[in-house]
Amino acid sequence: MSGHHHQCTENPPNLDPNSGSGHVEKLGNLDTYVSGSTHSKLAVLLVSHVFGYETPNLRKLADKVAEAGFYAVVPDFFHGDPYNPENQDRPLPIWIKDHGQEKGFEESKPIVEALKNKGITSIGAAGFCWGAKVAVELAKQKLVDATVLLHPSRVTVDDIKGVSIPIAVLGAEFDQVSPPELVRQFEDVLASKPEVKIFVKIFPSVKHGWTVRYNENDPFEVEAAEEAHKDMLSWLTNHVK
Repeated sequence: MSGHHHQCTENPPNLDPNSGSGHVEKLGNLDTYVSGSTHSKLAVLLVSHVFGYETPNLRKLADKVAEAGFYAVVPDFFHGDPYNPENQDRPLPIWIKDHGQEKGFEESKPIVEALKNKGITSIGAAGFCWGAKVAVELAKQKLVDATVLLHPSRVTVDDIKGVSIPIAVLGAEFDQVSPPELVRQFEDVLASKPEVKIFVKIFPSVKHGWTVRYNENDPFEVEAAEEAHKDMLSWLTNHVK
């Protein structure tokens, strides 16, 4: 099991509670990083990887989503307890017992409610690694209008079978968590439902986590991440309106 996990925890980010141009407020019971105009009728819920909502690259991406006209929200699904690779007492398999994806999905429902209470009329979800399982669950239950899964973790073919809203899946060539073979299976399942709008892409030469755990000083990594961000944004712009 550890082989699979190690890609989920490679390149841990330096968390920064003050990163991003937005701010943190309570939303649906969770501390949430919010960015963008509260007057927008369109929202995007970004569901983080195991390192949580203080990841600077994730907040930077939320700001980019906000600049495109959305109200972007990144909740703290881990209640101030993101996975910490330095903590030898709580390796990922132990940490995850307190932070299961099913629990994350349950806690995303009040977020969706809170957004609707703010006058939001359409919501998209984008899930990264751990967060992709929450995003696919939101899609299956039609609690959002479109979803994007980025290098998903623990998303199954059965999950994908349950999706009937517009869905994009962005995978990495080097991904032991969701290898290209699995992403292609997702594509086959979705392609058999012509009524479902889909976008599936496997990015060459990148690893699991590349969209939020890129090295800012590596031009190739930055470019690959930005290409994925662009694909994510155009999918959300086309289907959350």
